[in-house]
Amino acid sequence: MKKILFLLLVFSLVPGLPSFGENYVLEGQMGSDIVYELQQQVIKGPGTRKLVLSFVVPPTFVSPTYNQEIRGFKLTFLPQPTEKGQSEDQRGNQIITATWDPPPSEVIARISFRAHNKTDLQKLQTGTPFPLGKVPSEVRPYLKATAQVQSNDQRIRKLAKELTDGVTTQFDAVQRILTWIVDNVRYVTPPKAYDAIYALQERKGNCQNFSHLSAALMRAVGIPVRIVNGVTLNQPFNVTRKGGLLTFKMGQGRHSWIEVWFEDLGWVPFDAQQSELFVSNRYVRVEVGVDNKETINDGLLRWSQVSGTKGKPLLQETISADFASDRVNIAGTPQQYGPKNLLLVPPVEATFKEIVVPPPPPPPVIPEKDRDKLRFLVPFLYGNLEFPENVDFAFPRGPASTVGTNRYQMTRNFLVETAEYVTTKLTQYAQVFELRKPVKLEKIGLALHRFGGDGQLWVELFEDKDMKPGAPIATSDFISLNKLSMKPGYSWVDFDFGREKPVLMPGSYWIALGFTGSPIVNWFYTYGKPVGPVEGTRYKGVYQADWSNALSYEFNYRVVGLTVK
Repeated sequence: MKKILFLLLVFSLVPGLPSFGENYVLEGQMGSDIVYELQQQVIKGPGTRKLVLSFVVPPTFVSPTYNQEIRGFKLTFLPQPTEKGQSEDQRGNQIITATWDPPPSEVIARISFRAHNKTDLQKLQTGTPFPLGKVPSEVRPYLKATAQVQSNDQRIRKLAKELTDGVTTQFDAVQRILTWIVDNVRYVTPPKAYDAIYALQERKGNCQNFSHLSAALMRAVGIPVRIVNGVTLNQPFNVTRKGGLLTFKMGQGRHSWIEVWFEDLGWVPFDAQQSELFVSNRYVRVEVGVDNKETINDGLLRWSQVSGTKGKPLLQETISADFASDRVNIAGTPQQYGPKNLLLVPPVEATFKEIVVPPPPPPPVIPEKDRDKLRFLVPFLYGNLEFPENVDFAFPRGPASTVGTNRYQMTRNFLVETAEYVTTKLTQYAQVFELRKPVKLEKIGLALHRFGGDGQLWVELFEDKDMKPGAPIATSDFISLNKLSMKPGYSWVDFDFGREKPVLMPGSYWIALGFTGSPIVNWFYTYGKPVGPVEGTRYKGVYQADWSNALSYEFNYRVVGLTVK
């Protein structure tokens, strides 16, 4: 191991070495003034006797990479509650509670404030040793195991020890654990459970699973980690890099991430889904705790109910954010080490060991002379298949949980609508898929939702050329927009290639959605790259020839056909 800067290309003196990692060092600043508003509308359920809402006041927060300053916080209710109070919990969260007894038929709560958020990605220096020595008393709770952060489980302890074997600095331990998570856990929502063990066993989960597993692995080897709850905003931002832009975008809604305590840096945030030692200024930090069962007070709805009545209150939450000013100047430098999936880091000076994850083997090449002998008899299904199908994102709350006799509660929900408006005449989008076997293509399905408009849709299939769409191969049959449902949520729309039935050899191919008229259609996407490569989601302006710009997420798609035995 040696002392180096992430900012440097550490292998630049080795000619011809292939670049396996997808580790980008980001340097620069982001600063925004955000006018934020959250509104909750609660409609009384049958037999509701008393209704209680609670919210956490978002704090001003300072760290080496991310700073948040809250101004003009205001919380209003309509009608006014019969009782209102404010308290501070054991983690320092400021909680406002409002009670209606008896409750009206409808309650509206509105939070508003102005956030000045800044992400500063300059060089960090840390020499915090590993393992850590004694930590301050206020930090010790974040070393403990919980029901969701099972850091005392033997499976967690074994993996954490293997990942940090021979490590002498905390930064090295953190980056080794995070590299494993980035490459071995994929994002899905909603998962069946939210704890660390589920994420470890199933290798998938939502933001809560990523946070809990990261915290469990780090706490298992003595690194303090706390869980952060807040909100992400869907304002995209661009990272400038050689060859084009890399665009990042989160869904607008509730989110969970973590903060790691360093002896010489204090609490440093990062999002286990994609970043190390920072979060962007598209995050609004609200509540902290040991796990997501503890951080439930922001947006918590509680009520009592007449015995024997059925049903529950309806709750709708809407978040809006107007960027009064937004300054982004971030440059990215790819590193020749790191995970095979995307990881973003600020420049850091620390002692650590580079982790190089070898790429998968190339797909097999089938000689031309053997292709006529192929017999396509086996059903084939492939793609980014998991998304919250037919979910009404306007009312995602629930289910209710029982907290006493005829007493119930509903906590905030992390189900976020992540989708791109793809039927715009100004921007074109394309998604890659990779085949390891020959396939006779029958259909390509996209996870779409129709909001209105008219016209027709179709899918175009392209060859791959240098990890970008190349020559066209085939076009699906046209689908009239009125064939798409306008019911809430996203569902599969299959585009038929049965007329052409192209035969695709192992390799990479690109999907692009075509349209006529004026359809208003969104295509659902998943955080990260659950199936394909990092550069596998592209976009360009309609007047541009080169698909040089990439997106940090992956559209949901499925490829249907026949393959060989």
